[in-house]
Amino acid sequence: MAKTAYDVKTIVLRKNIDEKEAMHIVEEKKTKPFKSLLSRPKKEDVHVHSLKLYYECILMISGKYIADYYRKATHSISVDSNVNEVVLGDGIFPVRSKSGLKKAIVGTRGKNKIDLKLEEHVFIEEEDELTFDHHGNDLKFPFKINSKTIENYPKRLLEKNQPNVKKPEITYDSAINKLQSQLKKPIEEDVRKLNDEFVLREITEVYVPIFEARLIGPKKKVGIIRIDAVRKKIL
Repeated sequence: MAKTAYDVKTIVLRKNIDEKEAMHIVEEKKTKPFKSLLSRPKKEDVHVHSLKLYYECILMISGKYIADYYRKATHSISVDSNVNEVVLGDGIFPVRSKSGLKKAIVGTRGKNKIDLKLEEHVFIEEEDELTFDHHGNDLKFPFKINSKTIENYPKRLLEKNQPNVKKPEITYDSAINKLQSQLKKPIEEDVRKLNDEFVLREITEVYVPIFEARLIGPKKKVGIIRIDAVRKKIL
């Protein structure tokens, strides 16, 4: 079966620190991955083996779920105490019977109730957006996207850094299915003429610049420090 071709928007966020600044952060925090409850190595015992800039994808999927259907329903109306039944179209609806106690309390002047069994035509429209991190986990998107925060030539930049680009591990189809499942709320059992549709609005790949430092500590243990180059923070 042929894979569905999707129109995917590509965005690359601009980094707010360069390699020199990233290395300074790493040097300051390089003992952290090797810290334990009992000990922490000296800075001179930890060596920065490498520092690389990666572009990791955050996948954003937005869409809409539309449905309409008919469902059975009962609506109660109040009528005067001397009304015995209501004629609506071809239907005849008698008043609801009262218990002896209620008759005694309300008397002859109380309102009568009539239950109208009918159908409702229900319309549903739900919109939402889901965001997934590089590994396909749900994520609350933490970045601002505007002309000041994004690169002007995203595809060119990714091609230039192709070996260090981390594509999403979740497939488009899986992400779309998750959004559909979230939007498509359970519908009542006794319905008819159900018409429903999922409309995919947009798929966006947002690439975040991440500096990743590989560290060698005591006893040749390996540690990793990752720095979000947009927010200038250690992940």
